[in-house]
Amino acid sequence: MPLVQTVVATGRVVAVSNTDIGSEISGVVLERRVAEGEQVAAGDLLLVLSSDDVAAQVRQAEAELAELISSTRPQAAVDLANAEVALAQADRNVERRRELAAISAISDEEMEQAIQAQAQARNDLENARLRANALSSGGVEEDLLRARIAALQAQLNKAQVRSKVSGTILTRNVEIGDLVQPGQSLFTIALDGKTEIRVPLDERNLSRLALQQPAVAIADAYPDKPFPVRISFIAPSIDPQRGTVEVRLSVDPVPDFLRQDMTVSVNIETDQRAKALVIPNDALANVKEDSAEVLLLRDGKTQRQVVKLGLRGLSASEVLSGLSAGDEILVDATVSLADGKRVRTALQAAPFAAPDADKITTASDKSQAAETVN
Repeated sequence: MPLVQTVVATGRVVAVSNTDIGSEISGVVLERRVAEGEQVAAGDLLLVLSSDDVAAQVRQAEAELAELISSTRPQAAVDLANAEVALAQADRNVERRRELAAISAISDEEMEQAIQAQAQARNDLENARLRANALSSGGVEEDLLRARIAALQAQLNKAQVRSKVSGTILTRNVEIGDLVQPGQSLFTIALDGKTEIRVPLDERNLSRLALQQPAVAIADAYPDKPFPVRISFIAPSIDPQRGTVEVRLSVDPVPDFLRQDMTVSVNIETDQRAKALVIPNDALANVKEDSAEVLLLRDGKTQRQVVKLGLRGLSASEVLSGLSAGDEILVDATVSLADGKRVRTALQAAPFAAPDADKITTASDKSQAAETVN
């Protein structure tokens, strides 16, 4: 009959990648929008912080920009036009004063006053032109105000803490009214995508393991819903304290009911035979690595027989030599019976007859119970 050997272990469900979400600014929590276990998408709002001061600064800067466009800029244009008129008037005044000075009709002091007034008008015009340019559309003043508004708006947006990834909320470390600081972890999110099961296996099973070996996992909370998994990682080192090796099994597809840190039992298929001779483990005595003894029945008498073992399961083992199909053995090899002792026997079903028990079947589905005959 076919035989499949499995290694059974218990582990936990782990998301391959987790990320912590925090705030870039300090603030008091006003709203909390999500709880543990909820699914979120990248960009979803998680938390709202107080932002009254920043909002007031944004409104002030926007008011200044509006005033620049509606009032300050037009006034600068008027001032520029007036400065141009004033300079033209000063130029004409200097020209007349020169004509009068040529015929000695004015004093040198009056001539000097006209020249100084002309220089002042020219300086006023240059200042008015610079101010008009700075206040023009796309000018320095407008650019500075818009940059200030953008910076304040960016800070205001930071008061809304959003998820940067899609996944499941694992932990929430904040409540309404809490004061949060930059760098503080507010939420932990398990990223959507790869999920794995991590199990510590006895190092004695290491030789039986290989990457991509298939296995079946069963969550303790859902014992009637087994799902397929596969070995994706075998640790390169052994835990010296426990004598175990960490094995990771990929889960694909991921069942809807699976949750982070769930306890899961895993049956890893390590070997199989298309046809094998199998006996119950209760029939084995003095087991030493790949050999053991059984109580063989011959003509109603017991006889200890050494057998060589192959694949080992939870309730049954493969016999490579020492027995043949159809041989009768006692189900309890630990009873104190001398060789040649006559016993009375009764057939009973082998304890592993149901293949679903540990995926091991036998070529003979009956074994013997015995009582001593005096």
